[in-house]
Amino acid sequence: MNASLLRERLDLYEKLMRLDKPIGILLLLWPTFWALWLSALGRPNWVVVWIFLLGTVLMRSAGCVINDFADRDFDPHVARTKERPLAAGTVSVKEAMLLFAALSFCSFLLILPFKSWLMIGLSVAALFLAASYPFTKRFFAIPQAYLGIAFGFGIPMAYAAQLGSVPAEAWWLLLANVFWAIAYDTEYAMVDRPDDLKIGIKTSAITFGSYDVVAVMFCYAATLGLIARVGYGLHLGWLFYAGLVVSAGIAVYHYTLIRGREAAPCFKAFLHNNWIGAAIFAGIALDFLRHTGFR
Repeated sequence: MNASLLRERLDLYEKLMRLDKPIGILLLLWPTFWALWLSALGRPNWVVVWIFLLGTVLMRSAGCVINDFADRDFDPHVARTKERPLAAGTVSVKEAMLLFAALSFCSFLLILPFKSWLMIGLSVAALFLAASYPFTKRFFAIPQAYLGIAFGFGIPMAYAAQLGSVPAEAWWLLLANVFWAIAYDTEYAMVDRPDDLKIGIKTSAITFGSYDVVAVMFCYAATLGLIARVGYGLHLGWLFYAGLVVSAGIAVYHYTLIRGREAAPCFKAFLHNNWIGAAIFAGIALDFLRHTGFR
């Protein structure tokens, strides 16, 4: 294979992994960072941080590949997804599955330095969640809830990596991420609702119907409330709560975008969730930094 053909294949694999669209990586990364900083009381092991950063990129990429494999017969009928490599036939199913296996294997290698059966067990569960999520859209009325568990499984893994156990606060944080995922992925699903109705895929936007906007705002409130509960239990201070207030303000802004249920503003709101995750993390990190400094 000459250099130009190799570059062409690599470009297609990049698109299949959606490395050109980093929003998915960020939506996985922020909850993981919340957990890394909370579990370490603001002083995470930097080697662990880098391992989780790389693992997030690999697992999100693997999730995109298996998602497109599962949806390869549906995506050609949806305007926004019809040009994806599997849907367009520019990447074969065999290539996609080999890529998924390689990404999953590399992710698994990252947890071996921890020498922990708990980490291995959690990594197997994380892989199962990532691989099975795309198929829940066939039968589960709110597959976004399952997505929230899959996207948030870095939370218990972060606690396990640094503490050797998964305390209750990790599961509360995971529940917060479930509500957050329902909120942002409902905004995403509102974009595709007409096409999803035609092809028979189930989404929260369809399930919630005319209550979709109310449901999104409720889920944002539940997310912030649960994170506040975790922070209160750890005796975090005003900078932490300031981050939550900023996030709440962003959520209110999202209401102005999605209340008209128009595709472009709804998609903008979905992308904008990066700033909610970032604001929450900034509040956590700055509050710990206020007490510990750079020691």
